[in-house]
Amino acid sequence: MESFVHLRKGKTPKRIHADLDGLKDDELGRGGFVGRTANMYRRNDPTAYRTVGPLRPTDVLSSELKPADATDAQGGPLLMFSNADCQVLLSRRSEPMPFFVRYVDGDLLLFSHKGSGLLETEFGPLPYREGDWVYLPKACTFRQVPATESTWLMIQATDEFRVPPAGTLGRHFPFDPAQVTIPEPFPIDDDGRDEYEVRLYHEGGPTSLFYQHHPLDVEGWRGDNFPFTFNIEDYTVITSESVHLPPTVHLFMQATGVYVMNFLPKPAESVPGTERTPWYHRNVDYDEIAFFHAGSLYGIPMPPGLISHAPQGVHHGAPEKARERARRKFDEYDRVDWSVIAIDTRRRLVPSAEILANDLGQH
Repeated sequence: MESFVHLRKGKTPKRIHADLDGLKDDELGRGGFVGRTANMYRRNDPTAYRTVGPLRPTDVLSSELKPADATDAQGGPLLMFSNADCQVLLSRRSEPMPFFVRYVDGDLLLFSHKGSGLLETEFGPLPYREGDWVYLPKACTFRQVPATESTWLMIQATDEFRVPPAGTLGRHFPFDPAQVTIPEPFPIDDDGRDEYEVRLYHEGGPTSLFYQHHPLDVEGWRGDNFPFTFNIEDYTVITSESVHLPPTVHLFMQATGVYVMNFLPKPAESVPGTERTPWYHRNVDYDEIAFFHAGSLYGIPMPPGLISHAPQGVHHGAPEKARERARRKFDEYDRVDWSVIAIDTRRRLVPSAEILANDLGQH
């Protein structure tokens, strides 16, 4: 039950996430930081534990994973995590697809971590570059033609991806749909081959359809269901001088049980005593994936392509040494230079065998 009465017991700082005086700030909250919350102030680091059992954090360098499409043009992406609401996959393709594809179990959201190229879609061509989000509606036919080796973080949702409600921000919501790139129709003529394969990715599949004509033969289209690209450079970051804001203010797109966020470069909190790093938490209603795209945190480089998974109910957060350094260097840095893609899921995510085999073993 939510209440306007918030109790305070024992030794607590006056401001939230600030002036800790040696205590460790641990948040126990419902609803992904928007529900009922308790902030507990501990003597010790709550992430200092040893794990026995399946509910453990994993950290994997995506460069060490080997999707089939990295070495075989006929190959597909690598499944990393899954639940009933979504799949999270990794693609690293340098050769053009010799086939066309449709993801028929749900909408597809791709993040271009590295590389550039062209997506040939039935709506028309869509160029992509580093930092692009690419949205593809469920069962949209497309073909990837990389110009350079392209690494994609891929999220397939069982439900539709949607723009979150803007709330009180209205048209000033960080994701401005006016900044998206939408394809123009460009029908492609047959190139003389006997047939064209359209590969359907689905549970229990794949299935291949073979056409005697080019599948990207659309002369025109109308409606509100279409692919687009959107670059993170065009995302507006919400900031505060006096408190480190919760991840939910950086929401980009959502589907049932799946929430995608952009953590991007921004001015650092400037009021003395404010904790600049995310507080310890055990986000009890969501699993969390962080994909480190680029940047650094107060002078410490962030490993590009690192994938970090924190199961719900398990403490996680920056280590205490990193927090102490952020406090010590408070006056030396006035910006947070990070680019991190975050995925929160309502249902528990199951790591694939490849993820578990490549876990850096920090827990």
